[in-house]
Amino acid sequence: MKDLLQKLEKDALAAISRAESAAVLQDVRVSFLGKKGAVTEIMKGMRDLTPEERPAIGALVNSLKEVLEKAFTERGGALQQAAVAERLASEKLDITLPGRGSFTGSKHPVTLVTEEIVELFGGLGFSVEEGPEIEQDVYNFEALNIPKDHPARDMQDTFYVSDDVVLRTHTSPVQIRSMLKQKPPLRVIAPGTVYRRDSDLTHSPMFHQIEGFLVDRNVTFGDLKGILTHFLNNYFGKGLEVRFRPSFFPFTEPSAEVDIACVICSGKGCRVCSGTGWLEILGCGMIDPEVFKSVDYDAEQLSGFAFGMGLERIAMLKYGVSDLRLFFENDLRFLQQF
Repeated sequence: MKDLLQKLEKDALAAISRAESAAVLQDVRVSFLGKKGAVTEIMKGMRDLTPEERPAIGALVNSLKEVLEKAFTERGGALQQAAVAERLASEKLDITLPGRGSFTGSKHPVTLVTEEIVELFGGLGFSVEEGPEIEQDVYNFEALNIPKDHPARDMQDTFYVSDDVVLRTHTSPVQIRSMLKQKPPLRVIAPGTVYRRDSDLTHSPMFHQIEGFLVDRNVTFGDLKGILTHFLNNYFGKGLEVRFRPSFFPFTEPSAEVDIACVICSGKGCRVCSGTGWLEILGCGMIDPEVFKSVDYDAEQLSGFAFGMGLERIAMLKYGVSDLRLFFENDLRFLQQF
């Protein structure tokens, strides 16, 4: 029995030293120390020994198990270290190679234009207000002197959620909401997203506008012309030629369209301005007394003006963009220019 144990120890240590992986080492462990392993079988055979032989053989078996357990532990640790070293060698990085540049985002051109306009009007005392994009018909149309049978509704190309709820077609509902919750004097600028059923090179079903209005005593059309001329000269450049053309909006009277000398050709005539030398930039006018009536303002004591412009159109003129759809396609080649 003693000779058998010595041979078993020699064979086991040789098998352990030959194991080249954790899986092979585990198989060796099972073959010697498992439930049906060689050492276990010897322990089962001890019942055939005499009572005098058992203590000595038992001590030898326990010693063998300790030797093998130690050998398995040491070999397992060595295999693990070798595996880690091999992995590190295969995954090493050459830190002398140049690094990859990281792409940093920037603000969208429409956002840049919005912030610049808000800052300019903020310097004139205008505060910023916002309103819901899903709007009630009464704020989007009726309170702005556009009743249900008014032909101006056909100009809006409205998305209807229900008979009395729409996706707002302009930012003018903010004018009504602001006047209902505040008393004059008021100076408000209201940027936001608007929706109309239209899509081509210069129109989008979703776009952005900025509404501005001022209400106080003794406000005149001259005040409107002065503020808008100041804004356009500061935004597009000093000395910019500006003209006001009579127009019609249901919520202002009198109303006007504002043109500027073409910023592309300096008023000489080009494809962008259709050879006229002028570019339409915004609409404006004196707030109609019917609008004041809908917010319970006294039109005999108060007057005011309002104006609105498309932010994408401003951005197209400022950055020389010819296709409105580029602002919404998220093409990095386009956006990275800003």
